[in-house]
Amino acid sequence: MLIVFGIIVAALVLFATEPVPIDVTAIGVMVALMVLEPWTGITPELGISGFASTATITVLAMFILSHGVQRTGVVQILGRKISQVTGDSETKQLGATIGVVGPISGFINNTAAVAILLPMVTDIAHEGNTSPSKLLLPLSYASMFGGMLTLIGTSTNILASQLAGELAAAQEGATRLHEFSMFEFTHLGLLVSVVGTVYLLTVGRWLVPERIRPREDLTEEFQMADYLTEVVVREDSPLVGRTLGEVLAETPLDVDVIQLVRGGEVFLEPLARKTVRADDVFALRTDRDTLVELVDTEGLDLVPNVQVDEAELEAASEGENLVEVVISPGSDLVGETLATASFRERYDATVLALRRGPEVLRERLDATELRVGDTLLVQATTDTINRLGVNPDFIVAQEVERPDFRESKIPLALGIVAAVVAVAALDVLPILVSALAGALAMVATGVLKPTELYDAVQWDVIFLLAGVIPLGVALNQTGGAALLADLVVMSADVLPTVAVLGLFYVVTALLTNVISNNASVVLMIPVAVEAALQIGANPFAFVLSVTFAASTAFMTPVGYQTNLFVYGPGGYRFTDYLRVGGPLQLVFAIATTAGIWLFWPLTP
Repeated sequence: MLIVFGIIVAALVLFATEPVPIDVTAIGVMVALMVLEPWTGITPELGISGFASTATITVLAMFILSHGVQRTGVVQILGRKISQVTGDSETKQLGATIGVVGPISGFINNTAAVAILLPMVTDIAHEGNTSPSKLLLPLSYASMFGGMLTLIGTSTNILASQLAGELAAAQEGATRLHEFSMFEFTHLGLLVSVVGTVYLLTVGRWLVPERIRPREDLTEEFQMADYLTEVVVREDSPLVGRTLGEVLAETPLDVDVIQLVRGGEVFLEPLARKTVRADDVFALRTDRDTLVELVDTEGLDLVPNVQVDEAELEAASEGENLVEVVISPGSDLVGETLATASFRERYDATVLALRRGPEVLRERLDATELRVGDTLLVQATTDTINRLGVNPDFIVAQEVERPDFRESKIPLALGIVAAVVAVAALDVLPILVSALAGALAMVATGVLKPTELYDAVQWDVIFLLAGVIPLGVALNQTGGAALLADLVVMSADVLPTVAVLGLFYVVTALLTNVISNNASVVLMIPVAVEAALQIGANPFAFVLSVTFAASTAFMTPVGYQTNLFVYGPGGYRFTDYLRVGGPLQLVFAIATTAGIWLFWPLTP
């Protein structure tokens, strides 16, 4: 038991601090449990059981179903229609954001829902002269409580369902415990969704800060005035006759060439093979001190009376080519720098600035290690931006052209998802089977290409699930869950059952804000079931409390992937999540506990 507790403590520290990705930590936990088999009781067969669990495979299939819906463009079409009626009313914009993402998150992965809707919400904000900060945090929060509407809303629900079923088979007296059906807790999900919506439209609206002003100019938003300038090459410049690639490779100075203007023609990336000529005009990103050094040593003159802003850059190239790009979870760029990833050469794009929450970096960008949620201000051609828009490594924070949408497949994609839900809800087939059949149908009907199946899956989530599932088994087998339950049961001597239920919600909610929601469920459900049995309570009610709490990581940007999505684009500070999410967490603790008490008996 002590060995397992030691592994749990180490895992919690690694989950919270993330020196390595959380899926790597999860696999490390799995390996540690197997290596220490004499003490943990986790044989190799049990250790790898997470890869074959119904929860893991079901989540994998749901990622494919979500991606199929995404590839049709139906959500973007819905977003455009909604943006036509929101106008400049912040109330309508906020209501539309919550009203769209909540129901969608009940049926497709909520991480995917936020990734799809983020550009739409950003555009709605700017077109309506509203700060995007006022809408993006509610977008993330609404996706979380929207995911609690159905079994398939989040991977957490699916995992909790499997754990409940396994414990029901293993625990004597757990007669009310069972796997979740498709809409088993939808009425509770609706209750908390209504409570959350009312909060975000009233108190939350007042608490959400306006970190970013409504965008009139992206260069102004990133405060680039002192970092953008234009220079002209003199005839005696030592740069004449050399390629830009050679010049940039050799210079130790912090400078980026954004665009080249030559004889009235504008060139964007790729610029490396362009040979420098006299009278070439370059738009540069650099700081004032570096600019002085460049002018002195490289034979350049400043172009007088020119303000390099978004309008100037886009007017010169006759197209929209300045956008915000967010680094998505699972991106190959996470942990890399712009230099090590060869960003300029790889994507034919130039990064002018990087925003991480409230912090904006404009110097030495090539040496900055990239993280999930980082927002890059990118200058590129329209074609390049469209390619970035279809690249899973990025979320382009403005709507871009997506000619590859398969709009003709919309009825098929929606029909397949509806069939999966109906078959599982009517108990014709288990959700595992219906979801896999639906994923196969997505390919058979041409909604997805076979090669897109693997790109559709968020493999970090799959490996996270597979890695942490054996931890719950070890906690249960060694008696750790029973010991922790004993400590909780001591509170039942002075607290009523409903208060103990609320205590589990609060503990799980606090835990899920610093570690993975799936890890929280794995650790807390065995303890909750054991405690419920010891105090003579309904274990199913306690499982629901833990499940709902694990999907409400409102208080930190690292608690849930969707919070990281909006961290950079919203310009939020870490404390903003605590200020807005803390009261919401408390409201949800009360509403969820009261709802469970109202809808399910707390005692057998």
